[in-house]
Amino acid sequence: MVNLIELFERERGFVTFQIDSFNRFIAEGLQNIINEIKEVKLSPELGDIKLVFGKVSVGRPVVKEADGSTRTLFPNEARIRNLNYSAPLFVEIVPVMNGVQEKPEKVHIGAIPIMIRSDLCSTAGLADKELIQRGEDPADPGGYFIVNGTERVIVLIEEIANNKPIFEAAGDLVSVRINSERAGFKQRHLIERRGDGEISISFANIRKLPIVTLLKALGMETDRDISLNISSDPQILNEFFINLYQEEAATQKSAVEVIGKKLRVDEDYRDERVAQILDRYLLPHVGQETADRLNKARVLSRVIKKTILLSMRKIPEDDIDHYANKRLLTSGELLSQLFRSILLGRWGLLAKMTYNYQKLIKRGKTPTIQGIIEADAVSKQILSSLATGNWIGGRSGVSQRLDRSSYTKTVSHLRSVMSPLTTTQEHFRARQIHPTEFGRLCPAETPEGSSIGLRKHLALLAEITPGISADEEEKILKSLA
Repeated sequence: MVNLIELFERERGFVTFQIDSFNRFIAEGLQNIINEIKEVKLSPELGDIKLVFGKVSVGRPVVKEADGSTRTLFPNEARIRNLNYSAPLFVEIVPVMNGVQEKPEKVHIGAIPIMIRSDLCSTAGLADKELIQRGEDPADPGGYFIVNGTERVIVLIEEIANNKPIFEAAGDLVSVRINSERAGFKQRHLIERRGDGEISISFANIRKLPIVTLLKALGMETDRDISLNISSDPQILNEFFINLYQEEAATQKSAVEVIGKKLRVDEDYRDERVAQILDRYLLPHVGQETADRLNKARVLSRVIKKTILLSMRKIPEDDIDHYANKRLLTSGELLSQLFRSILLGRWGLLAKMTYNYQKLIKRGKTPTIQGIIEADAVSKQILSSLATGNWIGGRSGVSQRLDRSSYTKTVSHLRSVMSPLTTTQEHFRARQIHPTEFGRLCPAETPEGSSIGLRKHLALLAEITPGISADEEEKILKSLA
């Protein structure tokens, strides 16, 4: 057994999945987020001025001295001098003035923390002798960050599987959870069928919207179309008809108005806002174009059918604790979520760019691209989340100080798994050992007290597979058709 563990450590590595995840984030994730931006219109009042975002590049970890000089930074120096082990992040931006492209500029948009032993780490490719000369331990597994000289680890987060409806029943209430994800953007949906047969959906800023209203807004205008898409079984339709009888909207236009009123949007912007909700926020994994609306309606129809079948107890409910219904978020995915919110959020980098440009123009100044980008703000937000552990979505404890009590505890901490459930509630079933965790999670290593069963660790020889992209998944499904 000892030889097997040593072989696994040498050939596979205990935290390789974390390092690989970070490398994918640098190689693909950053560019995918930038590709979502495409272009930014700065000030329509002053002419057709826009910035087109292009290729992303990340430098190597550097330290800037008091005299202005920069040089390569190694992890041990960052620990000793209480520095951030981070690298500069650049984006190629092309200004377009009234349809004419100008010379592209390589702009610094912030600094990004670098994971120890990743491809961008200064220690990458160094032999053991060179590592020792640099003050590094050759046996250090890596997989963590250094923020203000402190070693910080991003723990694995346990979540419900994306793009998969999870059906549950509690008495007369049947609920369906769908975590819809596309290119890193995630939207949670909750569909509920109450005891009286009414079915509603909650997502984005909409709460308990009648499902028929949504189907009509998506393009299924007639009751016949809706019924045929749900089922041809008279029993199922009989259970569904109450939703048609109580529906207020008769047409697609009136359904859009009902949704607009729920959003509390002025009539002038109602159609635009509802269109944005239906296209971007509703089931984004199905598509985010207007042409995808009918496909979304068909997906919802199948979900409604299964919801009614479950309420009739003709199919079993899903076991939410089954590990086939769960996924683990690694460092690359969590950093991708954080970086996307910093760039694309309501008060993110893009919004500040537009604000800074308009502010400087009003003062009679001609701003440069670098002049309107608050690179320091981006760096501070990323480092702040890593330093405090407070993440987007209200999560806390995502980043933790690495336990260096012993080598075993260090490796254990780097392989820890955290449940999103609160420790102040019972959650008896979630705390219990599920048979599907065998070989994946350690059945014994969990803390006592309120976190028992919610804070877990990977089994000794367990690995995390990276999964495949939506495009690769689509190709496989088409080849099987």
